[in-house]
Amino acid sequence: MAEFQWPVRVYYEDTDSGGVVYYANYLRFMERARTEWLRALGFEQDTLIRDESILFAVRSASLEYLRPARFNDQLLVGVRLAQRRRASLSFEQDVCRAGEEARPLCTGTIRIACLAVDSLQPRPIPPHILKEIPDVG
Repeated sequence: MAEFQWPVRVYYEDTDSGGVVYYANYLRFMERARTEWLRALGFEQDTLIRDESILFAVRSASLEYLRPARFNDQLLVGVRLAQRRRASLSFEQDVCRAGEEARPLCTGTIRIACLAVDSLQPRPIPPHILKEIPDVG
């Protein structure tokens, strides 16, 4: 599924008392992978805030929890751009145990909005950034 993957190891702090990854932490893992995807395209979020006066914020998230991840698991978090619009991006993401990429632990659809830093209102993604973001076929 993934066009981009980011490795994550499950730390003790990521788990509940049973040693299973706490459900909300999958969102954190996905956020890290999207940040690294953007970095791989040549954009740092702090630089976008400072130089472009934009930020990317989650507009919506829908997750399906399929199987548990556990303490010390090595995971791969996948990122695939599903939709590119004027002021938003939608991603399909999955979290898999390394070596078991065909059997996701969690899948999600995340929509990100481009916002003006000062007003937090939607703003078009600047053309030079859109140029670097792959087109969705």
